[in-house]
Amino acid sequence: MARHVTLITGGQRSGKSTYAEQLARSLSPSPVYMATAHIWDDEFRQRVLRHQARRGSEWTNIEEERQLSRHDVSGRVVLVDCLTLWATNYFFSDNEEQPVDEALAALKQELTQLLRQDATFIIVTNEVGLGGTPANAVQRRFTDLLGWLNQAAAAMADRVVLMVSGIPVVIKG
Repeated sequence: MARHVTLITGGQRSGKSTYAEQLARSLSPSPVYMATAHIWDDEFRQRVLRHQARRGSEWTNIEEERQLSRHDVSGRVVLVDCLTLWATNYFFSDNEEQPVDEALAALKQELTQLLRQDATFIIVTNEVGLGGTPANAVQRRFTDLLGWLNQAAAAMADRVVLMVSGIPVVIKG
């Protein structure tokens, strides 16, 4: 199996995860779901439970908040959901905001390491910069971080899909 990367991006509730899960299931009867979320509160826990309920037992679930590349997924179809939450784990390391350049360098290095494996990767992210400029300085720094991470991921991807109101629009590949 040769490496192939599809990046799926879009706004909140645009259908990214559902589309990504359907794509993964069309490519493998037993895909890997690599969840990057840190459970911050009860409301978020409920979101995670809804996502899990949508998937069946055929999925191999890996929960990894930071070191995605430490998992050997060679020869598998791997859904990474999502870069946004993963970036948050680096940006707010040990409950303290990290410098954007340091977080970005670590994220890019880790993503590069992960994508060295011969696997089919389906990566979900958010386009948080499509809205207005955030009034909060911390949110502006995070928007910058994720925007730069998304650009790096898109450059590494063979295919990029923008989800708009549940409709996949291929923008690369």
